[in-house]
Amino acid sequence: MRTPLQKGEKILLVTYSSWVSLIIPVFIVLIGFILSYFIGFINHYGWTAALAGLLYFIIKYYSWKAYIWVVTNYRVIDENGLLQHYAKESPLDKINNVSYDQGVWGRIFNYGHVEIQTAAQVGATDYYNVHHPKRLKDTITQAQADLSINKNQAQASQLASAINIHSSPTNVAAELEKLFELKQKGILSEEEYNKAKNKLLNS
Repeated sequence: MRTPLQKGEKILLVTYSSWVSLIIPVFIVLIGFILSYFIGFINHYGWTAALAGLLYFIIKYYSWKAYIWVVTNYRVIDENGLLQHYAKESPLDKINNVSYDQGVWGRIFNYGHVEIQTAAQVGATDYYNVHHPKRLKDTITQAQADLSINKNQAQASQLASAINIHSSPTNVAAELEKLFELKQKGILSEEEYNKAKNKLLNS
């Protein structure tokens, strides 16, 4: 993956498009070697057919390796491009729904289409020919659940820190600011905010 990770970000899954897309390049390599064998009886340049087929396969293989989908604990990254680089990100907290579907061949060879609907106005993001699409969908769903739990724990920690006052006069202003931020975010109600503020000012 060429997209740099953020601080505290961890990779949960890296997946590729289906290996089925490499069937034709492999077939072309075989044709190239067969042609080189028969052309070799006529002249000494039969090896060029095998070389052309092999180069075609190498290009297709590394293009396949460069086309990846990465799930981290913060986002989903769609990345591709062999010589050039293209990357699209979908933050986990902006994803509203993840679904996948597989046709008959997709169920046989375990590939399919994954659709991610985000809060952005551009609509859904579609991933086609994804190897093991259910695993990608399940990983995104689990990462969203874990992110939500971590955010709730962080907010609970902030709330506990703000309400359980152990402040010296030098950091009362900082605690008041923290309380106000919690109120602005809707974590504290007006009543809870005033109660905690009075407790802080009278401590």
